[in-house]
Amino acid sequence: MRSVVVSGASRGLGAALAEALAAPGVALHLLGRDQAALEAVAARCRGRGAEVWCAALDVVDAAAMAAQLREWDRERPVGLAIANAGTSGGTGLDGAPEGHDAALRQVRVNLEGTLNLVEPLLPGMLARGGGQLLLVGSLMGFRGLPDLPAYAASKAGVWTYGEALRAAHGLRGLHVTVAAPGFFASAMSARVRGRRAGGEVSAEVMAARLLRAVAQGRGRVVSPWWLGAGLRALALLPPRLGDRLARLVRFRVVPGR
Repeated sequence: MRSVVVSGASRGLGAALAEALAAPGVALHLLGRDQAALEAVAARCRGRGAEVWCAALDVVDAAAMAAQLREWDRERPVGLAIANAGTSGGTGLDGAPEGHDAALRQVRVNLEGTLNLVEPLLPGMLARGGGQLLLVGSLMGFRGLPDLPAYAASKAGVWTYGEALRAAHGLRGLHVTVAAPGFFASAMSARVRGRRAGGEVSAEVMAARLLRAVAQGRGRVVSPWWLGAGLRALALLPPRLGDRLARLVRFRVVPGR
């Protein structure tokens, strides 16, 4: 039986990933903060034939995460772990700085939450000769944009962490896919006021793109690729010119989770 862990599975992309993976012969382990929403996703996944377990945990709780993940891994060795849980902040509608607490929360959920998912499972994967990781970053991690500084920083960390893991353990059978999705329909996206460069796709479409990359054994997936290339190029420009162009991409974020 294929054993999979998905964080941030109670809604949005995490729910779409879980439902896309649900099938007979699949054991799904779903993590999220909203027990009722998790159970609703679990019910849909069970309807597709998967066996499903849920744990209502905050990914920043390292001790609770480690205990739960190691228990699941002992019962059904995890072959695929998807670090998807995330949150966003932003400068707000008035353009004021997002503030220390909001900035720190993003780094803790997006980056520390990824570490808290991967690190408890990594020793077991390596001892068994490998496994698969899908780490969900963001295109925003390629170049810090003026209105999402902490979010960009946290997602840049996710990308770099995944690249390092792949280089460190790829020869031992660990397959790491780092993902940089653009806009997709979600509660976080709905709070953003501003033009969505590259457009917006459904969570189901984005989930399919990411899982296809995992199935193909690709080390990276960037969607849309051309926007990722543009942001990478922007990061290579001299700071004064890069900053001037980055100011053309402005967002305002409605407060919320």
